[in-house]
Amino acid sequence: MEWNLLLKRLKVERQAEIKRGSMAKPLYRLQRFLRRAQLFLLFLGVAYIMAGSVLLLQRASLVVTQRGATSPPLPSLPSIPSPPRALELGMPPVRVGGYRDRSSRIMARGQGYQPGSPLDNRTGTRWLMSRNLEIRHLRRRWFHSLMTEKDMSQVERSTPRRNVPHKGSYIGCFLDNSKERALRGSVFTDFRKMTSTMCQDTCSARLNCTESVYLECSHSGYQFAGLEYGSECYCGNHITSLRVRDKECNLDCKGEKGSLCGGVGRLSVFTVEDMLPGQRRYRNVRYRGCFREPENSSSTSLVHVLQLNLTSQSCIEACMNKEFPLAMLRSPDCFCGYATPDFTLHEPAEEEHCSQSNTTEASLPSTLQRFYQVYQTPVQDSRCTEKNFLPEKSSSLVALSSFPGAGNTWVRHLIELATGYYTGSYYFDGTLYNRGFKGEKDYWKSGRTICVKTHESGRREIEMYDSVILLIRSPYRSLMAEFNRKCAGHLGYASDQHWKTKEWPEFVSSYASWWASHVLDWLRFGQRVLVVHFEELQTALVPRLRSIASFLNTTVTEDRLLCAESNQDGHFKRSGARQPTFDPFTPDMRGLIDGLIRVVDQALRDRNHTGLPLEYLPR
Repeated sequence: MEWNLLLKRLKVERQAEIKRGSMAKPLYRLQRFLRRAQLFLLFLGVAYIMAGSVLLLQRASLVVTQRGATSPPLPSLPSIPSPPRALELGMPPVRVGGYRDRSSRIMARGQGYQPGSPLDNRTGTRWLMSRNLEIRHLRRRWFHSLMTEKDMSQVERSTPRRNVPHKGSYIGCFLDNSKERALRGSVFTDFRKMTSTMCQDTCSARLNCTESVYLECSHSGYQFAGLEYGSECYCGNHITSLRVRDKECNLDCKGEKGSLCGGVGRLSVFTVEDMLPGQRRYRNVRYRGCFREPENSSSTSLVHVLQLNLTSQSCIEACMNKEFPLAMLRSPDCFCGYATPDFTLHEPAEEEHCSQSNTTEASLPSTLQRFYQVYQTPVQDSRCTEKNFLPEKSSSLVALSSFPGAGNTWVRHLIELATGYYTGSYYFDGTLYNRGFKGEKDYWKSGRTICVKTHESGRREIEMYDSVILLIRSPYRSLMAEFNRKCAGHLGYASDQHWKTKEWPEFVSSYASWWASHVLDWLRFGQRVLVVHFEELQTALVPRLRSIASFLNTTVTEDRLLCAESNQDGHFKRSGARQPTFDPFTPDMRGLIDGLIRVVDQALRDRNHTGLPLEYLPR
């Protein structure tokens, strides 16, 4: 009996042990997993820190190298992609004198570029694959050289700039908002280096073109300079808002810590050195031409200015003081105003009408007294300067695609003026962001920008977009513009020595084919394509901007389009028209480029687009 009780007790204890073991097993497994996860996370953290340290050391070594380097007699040329190796392409290596062979191969491809036919045969497909491989290598080298140039430019810009003494004085802190600006003359932005001295010098026109690549050559003769958000500079001759407490202007300047540059909706206003009217120089004044007075003159809202001894100079100064972008002279009267739908400045008259209209003879018929001599003043047309991100995220991704040097940045500037929305970028260019392209820092797939800049042309990259504005510029001008940028930056020019070096022929042999391949790939793989020619934008800006806005499914007013036309140059135009003193294109180069032009022109026509402008085509 006792033996049976002992067996039962042992059996119960055994079952209890088994139960405890089954409960402890999952806890043991969980403990082992957590220990392994901790080790894994620790390993990832160490790897991340080591990778970051390596990058910092590499950048530090680049800075030390650049600071320690001595400048050679001739400015060094940034790395230019060398022609692809024969093994990569499966074709003979390209020599400087071998342009005609390559041109014939490209033309053969162009002759087969018919939808659904010879392009897909074995020879055409093999050629296209090899060319795409070459272009991908070239794009990677181009992007690497672009990032290298940014690092170099940051090192160069780290050198302290000489402060220009000024006689301006601080007035106070004033209200400011996007609808009613306190200063309405002109505006520019620098998110990295803005200082009160820079703003005052720009508004008073003491800063010339050689002192900064961020600013226009001259915003001449304003009386007041105001700073807001630490990075925005406004110029004007009248303060139109109320003064507030000085402590409400509490943001430091981006380029000068400890110096106040306004606040949120608050403007720190300074006076600038006053100059007598006869001492002012207006380098940004542009004569627009002779124009007939509109039939409904009241709709143009012109402001009549009465002056004794009226001259064009005094009329311009009077309209600048009243902060108007247009000065119109019809002796003995001076008028100030804006371009409007009734006064577009698109149909100039013969100059003799204005010369007769401005005579002092009273016997002239009344019809000859209705012509204006119109001048564009340095005052910025403020009707289109306000820009924002899209109010709602767009589900459609639109590319603004072009070959480097085709004017992509300029077209972005025009689109932002016309639509009022920021444009984005597949890349990040800190220089452009500092100039006011706020969309440059936004993720390119965010849907908050109206279109996205890209130079990519691979099939995978193209098919990521729902539609594209394909910007095309003459390959001759594009190649020269990109070579200028590589040698001397966004606003500089390559010297004659640069054009005579071996880098220029190598540059043409590599980049000319990219120009054609970029267009052909977007035509083939793009889902919805609007072709825009750079030269047509220059000659017919408003109609082309209207078609771009329609393609973007955005409504724009006529006043905003005219404002964009008035402010079209922005900060992106090279000063003057400097060109090499000799023709840099050899006959072999022209043979290659002319063949590419024929290929692209035929491809455009095959896809029911307008062909290339006549000035592109070989003669």
